[in-house]
Amino acid sequence: MSDAVQHPESVDPDYEHHGGFPNYGPAHPGPGFGRFVATMRRLQDLAVSADPGPGAQDVWDEAAERAAALVALLDPFQAAEGQAPAGRTTSLPGWGSLLLPPWTLTRYAPDGVEMTGSFSRFHVGGNSAVHGGVLPLLFDHVFGMISHAGGRPISRTAFLHVDYRKITPIDTPLVVRGRVAKTEGRKAFVAAELVDGDETLLAEANGLMVRLLPGQP
Repeated sequence: MSDAVQHPESVDPDYEHHGGFPNYGPAHPGPGFGRFVATMRRLQDLAVSADPGPGAQDVWDEAAERAAALVALLDPFQAAEGQAPAGRTTSLPGWGSLLLPPWTLTRYAPDGVEMTGSFSRFHVGGNSAVHGGVLPLLFDHVFGMISHAGGRPISRTAFLHVDYRKITPIDTPLVVRGRVAKTEGRKAFVAAELVDGDETLLAEANGLMVRLLPGQP
């Protein structure tokens, strides 16, 4: 991170204690977690695309049993928010969170953030196009990183507006870039765009991130 980034604690001494907001420090769960997350992402794709046919009830029954066995294995280890490695393993695409698209951070600086990645069958809304509701999720994730990279204390999204310029395809390398457009006190106005390998604009977004007040959840 650039030395130009201001430490959030210098702006807000209560930075780590907003309404008990979890401290999302980085996690290092080991290679087994990365393998698990990659397998689960593939399972998500298959969950929305597999079709063994009308006479294959036994396949669905076996799949349900295996899923139930996995639940039974992991259920005793459910941890509080901010403790599990999902969402905190920065070495993995999407930080190891199945909620987030599996994108990789390629630039993280006070003047902007960039990520590269692609969408898969799990993200399809129809006709091999990414579901329109997935893009605000990606942009919101980027906006949070933009705020943090700029040294802003913990903030929440006040609004997020997306303009869809072209169909966003699956299984295609893409890039999303974002930056702080301007700041006004607790407010940070942010902007980002999603492009393909030819720099064709697929979608763009702008939003408002508002710094939390001390004690605010």
